[in-house]
Amino acid sequence: DALDILPVLRRKRPKLPVIVMSAQNTVMTAIRANEAGAYEYLPKPFDLTGVLQSVAKALKSYQNLGVEKKSSSDFSIDQEEPLLPLIGRSAIMQDVYRIMARLISTDLGVLISGSSGTGKELVATALHDFGHRKSKPFIKVNIATLPEDLIEVELFGKEAISVSEPGSIGKFEQAEGGTIFLDEVSDLSLVAQSRLLSILQTGEFTRVGGHKTIKTDVRILASTNQDLRELINEGNFREDLFYRLNVVPIKLPNLNQRIEDISDLVHHFLSLAETKGLGLKLIAPDAIELLKKQHWPGNVRELKNFVNRMVVLSKDQLIASTDIKE
Repeated sequence: DALDILPVLRRKRPKLPVIVMSAQNTVMTAIRANEAGAYEYLPKPFDLTGVLQSVAKALKSYQNLGVEKKSSSDFSIDQEEPLLPLIGRSAIMQDVYRIMARLISTDLGVLISGSSGTGKELVATALHDFGHRKSKPFIKVNIATLPEDLIEVELFGKEAISVSEPGSIGKFEQAEGGTIFLDEVSDLSLVAQSRLLSILQTGEFTRVGGHKTIKTDVRILASTNQDLRELINEGNFREDLFYRLNVVPIKLPNLNQRIEDISDLVHHFLSLAETKGLGLKLIAPDAIELLKKQHWPGNVRELKNFVNRMVVLSKDQLIASTDIKE
């Protein structure tokens, strides 16, 4: 196994770039290859032109290498692989996995964009759970569900005025040392955008109604299902905040752009349904092919709901194509 011998190679030749090729093609493969010190991870099947380009970059890196990567001598391929946060082996998802793998060990801001139901929260969760802040809080804030007049209090807290009007701790204080995930950040008011920009610039904030400066150490991840550049042109989103959040962009594809992942997703959702006590169900190959031909405007979330519905309503253990047509 390539990942099994990679730590040995790195101890003997610490400056030698190693390209790992794998047929596993999961997000954990990309993460583990990165942790083991691989220069690049290429999922099979791969394009020969892409391989040659990676080799050329690796050779150039080898000539110019001044700083060695930290050796992961304690990395073990035999460790039990944790539950995969994302499902899919398509080429378009491999690009997402590679970006995620390189972000795991950093504190860089990430803006995750994509239509509703594509898995933006799963990406944010994975970036936290496999990063160095994983032992600290991971606080999720769905901006779209908060009343506009309460967003600032929810995020930054409220200073106590009196015994009858006690203060509150905001999400940024709750996330201290960890990660805060701002879901649908495009729904922030312009006032809240200004305060968020200030935190990104100074690492400090004050509670609503307060004057005491509070220092904060959090990693900020954000998501949006809207085109922020279009909102900037309309005057509804600050351009300077956009560039602060969009240090590294991750664009998630719609389900119709990754049809080949539907089989893996369906079987994953069937397994989840069984663990939740909905019953053990199987699905016929022709039923999978029929699902691949459907339009999924709600993306992966819609597919999951559909599978759960089939598990509950199907009379037989095997879900057939006729069940889907009905």
